[in-house]
Amino acid sequence: MTQRHYTLTETLSVVEDLDADQLQRYIRAGVVVPVQSSTGPLFRELDLARLSLVVDLTEGYHLDEEALGLVMSLVDQLHGLRGDMRAMLDAVAREPAETRIRLKTVIREVRIGVRQD
Repeated sequence: MTQRHYTLTETLSVVEDLDADQLQRYIRAGVVVPVQSSTGPLFRELDLARLSLVVDLTEGYHLDEEALGLVMSLVDQLHGLRGDMRAMLDAVAREPAETRIRLKTVIREVRIGVRQD
């Protein structure tokens, strides 16, 4: 399955309240990293979603580039952790019922601070 790419013009028309100057600032700040092509930068669906979030954060919370970079780094970490958690849950779901029950008990104990020595 091929991924759709959006030109600079298409990106500016799709992402509400985004102008060319803002987009260039976000690229310089590393918030989005477009694919470089012979016709210019191309943006993926993920880039458009990030840009929409960035515009909302910038307008709603008046974040400067440094704060925006920090927030987006935290968002990226959160997405990574969610992916890791999803993979762990899928792996546990493949285990036999006895193992799942034992893991559920151990996780509950760890969360409430019960120590097993």
